[in-house]
Amino acid sequence: SFQKGLNSFIYIGKVLIRLFKSEMPFIEKIQVTFITDPEKVKEMYQEALKIYEARDARARGLKDEEVDTFYGCTLCQSFAPTHVCVITPQRFSNCGAISWFDARAAARVDPKGPIFPIPKGECLDPEKGEYEGVNKVVREKSLGAIERVWLYTAFGYPHTSCGCFEAATFYMPEVDGFGIVHRGFRGETPNGLTFVAVADATAGGRQVDGFHGISFEYMRSPKFLQADGGWYRVVWAPKEVLERVWDFIPEDVRDKIATEEDVSNMEELKKFLMEKGHPIVERWKEKGLLEEKPEEKPAEAAEAIKAAPAALPAGLPVMGGLKMTLEDASIFIRKLIVKAPERR
Repeated sequence: SFQKGLNSFIYIGKVLIRLFKSEMPFIEKIQVTFITDPEKVKEMYQEALKIYEARDARARGLKDEEVDTFYGCTLCQSFAPTHVCVITPQRFSNCGAISWFDARAAARVDPKGPIFPIPKGECLDPEKGEYEGVNKVVREKSLGAIERVWLYTAFGYPHTSCGCFEAATFYMPEVDGFGIVHRGFRGETPNGLTFVAVADATAGGRQVDGFHGISFEYMRSPKFLQADGGWYRVVWAPKEVLERVWDFIPEDVRDKIATEEDVSNMEELKKFLMEKGHPIVERWKEKGLLEEKPEEKPAEAAEAIKAAPAALPAGLPVMGGLKMTLEDASIFIRKLIVKAPERR
C-alpha cells in the first residue's frame, strides 16, 4: 500500500471521518488521532480494556428473559450474505463490538440502518435458545437461507458466523468436548487446526455443527453454550483466552482446561483431562468410552491376527491376510488435487 501511494495517515483519517458522518449525520465535528508509539499504544490499550469492561459489566445485569425485544445486525452481509447477528442482553454480537444496549441505541438513531429490533416472540426452547420472532426475522433477512436459529448451542441450528468474530468454538469428537481459539492465536490446536482453518470452516453466514463464531463477552455469559454443557464441555483454549474470562469460568473447572502450554496433540489432551479429572471424563464413562478391553493372551492375539481376513482396497497387495485397524486416529488432508483424465 505504501509503495502505491498510501504514505500518510491523513487519507485514512479522512475516510473514517466521512464514514462516521455519513452513518451518523448528527455528528458535526470529529477528529481522528493516530498513535504509533508502541509504549503509548500499550498504555492506552489497557485503558480501553477498562472502559470496555465497564460498558460490558453494565449489560451483564440484564437477562434475555427480561426483555421482549432482541436486536439484529446485518453489517457483515457484504461478505457473509446469509449471516444475521442476533444480539441479546446475554449474547453479544460475534465481533464483540455491539451489546444489547449499543444495538438499541443504534436502532433508535438510524431506524433504517443495518441494526434493527427483533421482537423475540414466543420462546420455543429456553435451553437451546430458540425464539419464534428470531426465526421469522432471520428467515427474512437471510432471504430464506436460514430457517431456524438456536442461540445457546453449537449444534443443530447454531447461530451463523460472519467472519469478524473474536473467537470460535470447535468440537473435537475424539474427546467429546469443545476447544476455543481466538483471532490472536498463531499456533495450532490439539487437533492440528489453526484459527484460520477454524474460521474458514464456519464463516460466511453458514450453520456448521460444532463450529461457532463467538465474542469474548459471550464467553462470560451464563448462556454460553448452555445447551451443550457450557464451560464444563470446554477442554482446551489458549492461555490468553482463559486469562481474559477467568473470573467467569466455574472454579471447579478452571484449572482442568488445557492450554497450548499443557498439550500439543490429542493424546496429550486426553491424558491431561484424565489426570486433572475434567468433568468431560464422566461423559466418557457414561458413554462407555473408557471401558477397558479384556487383555488377550499372546498366543490368542497371534492366532487372531493370523486368522483376520484381508480388508484392503482392491489393487493393493495383501500380505498374509493382515488386517490393519486404526483406533482413535485423526487423519488430516492438507491438500487435495483432483485432475481430470487426459484426453487421447
